Amino acid sequence: MSRLRLHRESHLVSRIGWLRAAVLGANDGIVSTASLIVGVAAAAATQSDILIAGVAGLAAGAMSMAAGEYVSVSSQSDTEHADLARERDELKTNPGAELDELTGIYARRGVEPALARQVAEQLMTRDALVAHAHDELGISDISAAHPLQAALASAASFSVGAAMPLLMVVVSPPAALVTLVTAASLLFLALLGAVGARAGGASILRAAARVTFWGALAMALTAGIGKLFGTIV
Repeated sequence: MSRLRLHRESHLVSRIGWLRAAVLGANDGIVSTASLIVGVAAAAATQSDILIAGVAGLAAGAMSMAAGEYVSVSSQSDTEHADLARERDELKTNPGAELDELTGIYARRGVEPALARQVAEQLMTRDALVAHAHDELGISDISAAHPLQAALASAASFSVGAAMPLLMVVVSPPAALVTLVTAASLLFLALLGAVGARAGGASILRAAARVTFWGALAMALTAGIGKLFGTIV
């Protein structure tokens, strides 16, 4: 067996489905829960009230993320299935036109017309729907929508992210609670950005700085609102 046949590549793009949902869920879990905790704490609430609010935020946020991801990705999946059904019907009713269409796609990519025709014929003989799904519609195993996978990944990662600032509430002394939760949450966000960038092959420093900035802004805003309403009430 040749070295070429033994060589198998693993591309980072294959992770995009679950990676996007997981990073989004964990980031939202840290930012929303930490911001909620900081906002409630700034309103001069007790430590037990802050913990209750944080746990409620975790439960509500995890369900919201799961439902939102499932509905969103299901819409994408429905669109893909509708396009595939239409393509399947066109292959049955007018296969010649579909062959010409696939030939044209390859020709526009730079393949000589005669060879493009030959490639299109061979691929359609093997699996016409897969050929058109991939090259005409842009649907493949990597890009295909998986609603349940996205929902579970988002809910689980949100819960893990939200648990981090909640843990800081438990271990922090009341006088330093806001400071410690804020500092720890920003550190968690930086680590999350670095891990997500590493898994996706992106710039670690840029990703860490990006999520840290938006997390700090969210906590600052909620702390200001909590302080304002705490003073008014």
